[in-house]
Amino acid sequence: MAFWNRRRSIDVLTAPREGPALKKTLGWPHLIALGVGAIVGTGILTLIGVGAGLAGPGVMISFALAGLVCACAALAYAELSTMMPAAGSAYTYSYAVLGEMFAWVVGWSLILEYSLVVSAVAVGWSGYAVGFLEGLGVALPTALAAGPHVEGGLVNLPAVFIIAVVTGLLLLGTRESATLNAVLVVIKIAALVVFVAIALPAFNPENFSPFLPNGFGAPTLPFQEQLFGIAPVQTGVMAAAAIIFFAFYGFDAISTAAEETKNPGRDLSIGIVGSMVICTALYLIVAAAAIGASPPAAFAQSEEPLAFILREMGQGTAAQWIAASAVIALPTVLLAFLFGQSRIFLGMSRDGLLPRGLAKVSNRGVPVVVTLFTAVVVAGLAGIMRLDELASLANAGTLAAFFAVGLSLIVLRLRDPNRPRPFRAPLFWVVGLITMVGCLVFFFSLRTQTQVWFLIWNVGGLAVYLAWSAWNSRLAKGEETQA
Repeated sequence: MAFWNRRRSIDVLTAPREGPALKKTLGWPHLIALGVGAIVGTGILTLIGVGAGLAGPGVMISFALAGLVCACAALAYAELSTMMPAAGSAYTYSYAVLGEMFAWVVGWSLILEYSLVVSAVAVGWSGYAVGFLEGLGVALPTALAAGPHVEGGLVNLPAVFIIAVVTGLLLLGTRESATLNAVLVVIKIAALVVFVAIALPAFNPENFSPFLPNGFGAPTLPFQEQLFGIAPVQTGVMAAAAIIFFAFYGFDAISTAAEETKNPGRDLSIGIVGSMVICTALYLIVAAAAIGASPPAAFAQSEEPLAFILREMGQGTAAQWIAASAVIALPTVLLAFLFGQSRIFLGMSRDGLLPRGLAKVSNRGVPVVVTLFTAVVVAGLAGIMRLDELASLANAGTLAAFFAVGLSLIVLRLRDPNRPRPFRAPLFWVVGLITMVGCLVFFFSLRTQTQVWFLIWNVGGLAVYLAWSAWNSRLAKGEETQA
């Protein structure tokens, strides 16, 4: 079979493995905590300001649109992950359904997504940490608190520091890190509940007018200005939705824990769908409370918008609590995505598409080499790049993965309708198409620069695949039966 069309067998990839393996230590409460920990983070604590700056009060629609697409993607993930409970997430599903080359593109995009998410969240954490320390009278020099894009900045040392701490935690073991994650998630949710409780009494309906100051916006097609004379649209509801999309994903990190789940047929679907329901409701409530308490233009430029709103309300103590909670709890997002990234690398290395030495698992059931390698890369990015640049490019990688999952859902239902499915997504045609179309619309709503960088990243990835990976995969060497 040609390399662009060879597929892994679902039966083979779900069969027990020989040698050291990832330990099955996680139940559905751990998975919901992992999902909520990944989803609720920089998106609502920091990017709500970016979204409000692009769409004004219309950012509420942006949250709803992003939530709808992610909800459909979550249903698709729930079905595929329970059928194929193996590390690798969308990459693994694509390999079994769409073929090796498509899987490589998805895996390469996931590497981009997870790496940049960790970096972006570390930068967001740094903003809250610096603000929290200033509230205590401790001021870090700009050279050590910001990257070179800020005047006087050199390296974002707090961002590098928190990545190192979370990496050390992951190396202790999956169950230990998951238990601490659950505790930190409770702290983070409590902080948002406190914000809503304080902000809602100050609700002012006039802050929602005009509701769409920058319009709805439209997707930015590649080179549309050169070809059609239409200037790119980078504000409005759609532009905000494309960025705020960052605030919703994270449930896909749950699927990377499939091999470490005690009862994947039940627990994965509960974790994925449950975390999405909780977070969507929470986001809409927090966004409404934030805009009701303060005009969007007031907090759009703040690196810690929720704490900023509370300070403007004269609630300095509560603002300090929000900042402290973010400092304590935002690392749950880092933990979830560093965890997921190491499992993506693990899956690709096992399949021979990346060097197999990366697939080594320690006696504690931890892929040490890939965890350390990932930490070094993302710490370097976090130290020098801006939050909005990181979030936007990370979104592009996620949209590619979600599109592949929506397509895989439909293709596998048509190709193999009788295969056992512990969880079945309802109305699979509708779920798959909303996921795919939504991802395309959001992708073309990203900045043209982001689209170009994403294209460059994947062209480079295909060059690596054609030069090395296509000839060294397990399927290429006949080490595994093809589908």
